[in-house]
Amino acid sequence: MRRAEIKRETGETKIAVALDLDGTGRADIATGIGFLDHMLHLLARHSLIDLAIRAEGDLHVDDHHTSEDVGIALGQAFARALGDKKGITRYADCLMPMDETLSRLALDISGRAFLVFKADFPSDKIGTFDCELVREFFQAFASNAGVTLHAECLYGLNSHHIAESLFKGLARVLRKASETDPRAAQSVPSTKGTLSV
Repeated sequence: MRRAEIKRETGETKIAVALDLDGTGRADIATGIGFLDHMLHLLARHSLIDLAIRAEGDLHVDDHHTSEDVGIALGQAFARALGDKKGITRYADCLMPMDETLSRLALDISGRAFLVFKADFPSDKIGTFDCELVREFFQAFASNAGVTLHAECLYGLNSHHIAESLFKGLARVLRKASETDPRAAQSVPSTKGTLSV
């Protein structure tokens, strides 16, 4: 069963994440940040990963700690659910259009945490959400999932569309890379024999 639960509590946030890699895309999400909830719903739906996320954070300060800590807990849950990574496809890439926007994402479930993130947002905020927090979420997720992730918006004019194309692209590469390969179901896809975090 490729499932995991993570609870993370600090002086700034209290996060609970439950994840099922072999789900149907169900989402039960409440972070207190409307735009982040919207992006996480998209992530669940387009990855077919079932997600339950509850977050309480110091939103009276700003959205930073909650956004980052949700990324941390989600990354940890993803890594735990993959277990020893036997049989996974490991690599995935996609182009994700969203109206006038096009993003390119590539993922390696390598055990080596690395993020390349290139996106220029034409506005500082989407509603009340700071656009810079999209990168913070991606960084927190990649670092704690132990994945190499390249995320680039090739072009776009609308900040909401840019964020949405990046999150939908992340969903698609997570889905493809974590799927099992029936031809290699009992082996780890590495000449090293391990993909440890």
